Amino acid sequence: MNIYSKILTDLQIESLHLHPIKTELKHRVLKKNKEMSHLTSERKITIFQTYGGNATNTGSIEGQVAMLTERINHISNHLKVNKKDFSSQRGLMMMVGKRKRLLTYLSKHDLSGYRSLIEKLGLRK
Repeated sequence: MNIYSKILTDLQIESLHLHPIKTELKHRVLKKNKEMSHLTSERKITIFQTYGGNATNTGSIEGQVAMLTERINHISNHLKVNKKDFSSQRGLMMMVGKRKRLLTYLSKHDLSGYRSLIEKLGLRK
């Protein structure tokens, strides 16, 4: 066996040993990203139970507004730290517009529900 074939086999062995380590690191990063989510499924369920009536009533206007408010608050805190994150800033503006449209609809159709929701969420100070 010459020196070139020995180096080649050593490199192949090293590459075989590194592959599982790379995949393990990749899985750790993906797992960490899943844990970092600010809106877990349990948190969403509690929001919809509190504002929408029950956990499965995800289409209620009150539940949607509460969910958007939660996301808006989270992204606002993110943008205080990352001032140049313009894609998140655009997403924030879109969410604020959607929440405004939903609140306008709610105020036209159920004024007492609108007033109670704003009081609960602490909007329009």
